[in-house]
Amino acid sequence: MSIKLDMVGIVVKDMKRALDFYRTLGFDISSDWDNQAHVEVIQDGVRLAFDTVEVATSVYGLWEEPTGHRIELAFTCESAKALNDLYERVMDQGYASHKEPWDAFWGQRYAILKDPDGNLISLFSDNI
Repeated sequence: MSIKLDMVGIVVKDMKRALDFYRTLGFDISSDWDNQAHVEVIQDGVRLAFDTVEVATSVYGLWEEPTGHRIELAFTCESAKALNDLYERVMDQGYASHKEPWDAFWGQRYAILKDPDGNLISLFSDNI
């Protein structure tokens, strides 16, 4: 028996606000989905799903506000400049930074954002 990761799901408090953040990152997400309770997008073979707190509560039986860093979503950028430009675009839209771009000791350009629900979102580039 083998398994394959099929989807990453994110629970969101405000679907439009969450989708706007991921649109700023470059995801092609229809604005027709802003008021949906469940949204799925596929980008480069990766399925990312968004569920409202109400959907999560109905599935899990309850919803407890998470605390601490539990999982990382990391997005590769084609270059350090592309990473820096994307970081600035996200900041210009009023979203929060966790750590501004830096050259990491492991050889990547790296930055960490916070999505509207407080999830840490990493941007990295192997080309620094």
